[in-house]
Amino acid sequence: METSARIEPCGIEGSIPEALADLVVSVRTAASEIGRGLHPSSLRELRSMIRVMNSYYSNLIEGHNTRPRDIEAVLAGLALDEERRPLAEEAAAHVRVQDWIDELADRNELDEPTSVPFIREVHRRFYDAMPEEFRFAEMDGVRHAVVPGAFRSVGQEVIVGRHQPPFAERLPAFMDHYAMRYRALTRGATGQILSIPGAHHRLNYIHPFLDGNARVSRLVSHAMIRAAGIGGHGLWSISRGLARGLEDRSEYMARMDMADTIRQGDRDGRGNLSLDRLERFSDWFLRIMLDQIRFSTALLDLGTLSTRYGALVRDVFPGNERAVRLIRSVLRLGEMPRGDAALVLGTGERTARTVLGQLVREGFLVSDTSKSPVRIGFPLDYRERLFPNLFSDAPLEIDFP
Repeated sequence: METSARIEPCGIEGSIPEALADLVVSVRTAASEIGRGLHPSSLRELRSMIRVMNSYYSNLIEGHNTRPRDIEAVLAGLALDEERRPLAEEAAAHVRVQDWIDELADRNELDEPTSVPFIREVHRRFYDAMPEEFRFAEMDGVRHAVVPGAFRSVGQEVIVGRHQPPFAERLPAFMDHYAMRYRALTRGATGQILSIPGAHHRLNYIHPFLDGNARVSRLVSHAMIRAAGIGGHGLWSISRGLARGLEDRSEYMARMDMADTIRQGDRDGRGNLSLDRLERFSDWFLRIMLDQIRFSTALLDLGTLSTRYGALVRDVFPGNERAVRLIRSVLRLGEMPRGDAALVLGTGERTARTVLGQLVREGFLVSDTSKSPVRIGFPLDYRERLFPNLFSDAPLEIDFP
C-alpha cells in the first residue's frame, strides 16, 4: 500500500533556519508597502491588469505564449480569429479564477486554500471556462477527457519528468493528508508564509488532476498569499517570478525537480523526501516572492507612477499641461466627478470638458457611463510605457524618469 507519508516532510517544523525566518519577516514587511498612497479605485484598475499579467506568465511557464491584448479582448467579450482564440480563452479562464479568489479574500471569506474542496473548486472553475481544445490529455496515444474538479481516475497514471506521482487509487488519501498537514502548518503568522513553498511543491508532487496541476498550484499559491495577508491588494504576481527566476528562466523547473529528492541520510530529516532540499526550495521560493513584491512596490509607487504618467500625457498631448494636471489629480484622488474638472484646472467648463474628453478618448480616464465620475485608466497601448518590464523579458531594474 502506497502511504500518504510519502510527501513528508510537508513543512519546516521545529528549528527554522535563521535565513528562512529572516526571509519571512522581509516578505511580510515588504508586502505592507505595495500600493501605499493609491486610492482604492486606482487599486482596482491596477489589480485587473496584474491578473492578466499573472495569467500571461502562468501560461508562459506551460509554453503557451499569449498576447496580453488577446487576453483582454476575450475578457471583454470580443471575438478573435481561430488561431489566437484558444490560448487567449485559456488565459482568460485563469484570470477569472484569480478574480474569484481575490473577491473571497476581499470579503475575508478565503478559508483554507489547501483544503481538498478549495483545490477541487479551483480546478473546476478553471476547466469549466477552458476552451474545448484544451479539455483533454493524451496518454499512450489515447485521448482522455479532463473532468473539471475531478482527480485522476484508476488507470490514469502519469510520469512527470523523472517523477512518478502517486497512483490514482491513492489520491484521496494523499490529498486528505496534504490538507490535514497544511491546516496545521498554516496556523501561525509565520507558518502561513513559510508553508507556501512546500504546499506549492507537494501539490505538484501529488499531481491529483489529469491536467492543469501546475496552473492550479500557482492559483492555490496566490490564494495562500492572500490568506497570509501579504498579497498587497492582489498587486503582485508569483507567476511572474516563477517564470523569470532570479537569474534565468530555467530555475523553476530545476528547483521543483530538486525538491523531489528523497531523504539523503540520517541527518536529512525524518520523512521520505529530503528536508535539506525542501529548505533550499523554500529559500528560493521566498526570495522569488520578495523580488516580485519589491518590483511591484517600485512600479506602483504613487510618486514615480505620477511622474511616468505625466511624461506620457505630455508626449501624447504636447504642450497640454492641463491634461497633465488633471491626470495627476485623478490619480491622487482616485475618482472625480466630471463637474470638478473646471475647479481642478481653474478654467471654464467648456475648456475643462475638452481636456476631459481628450483624456477619456485615449483611455487615460475611464468611467462607467458618460456622466458618471471618472477614474484613472491604464490603456493597453501605453502599458509598457507606464509599467516598464511588466510583460517583457527585460532586466528587472526600472529606470524611472
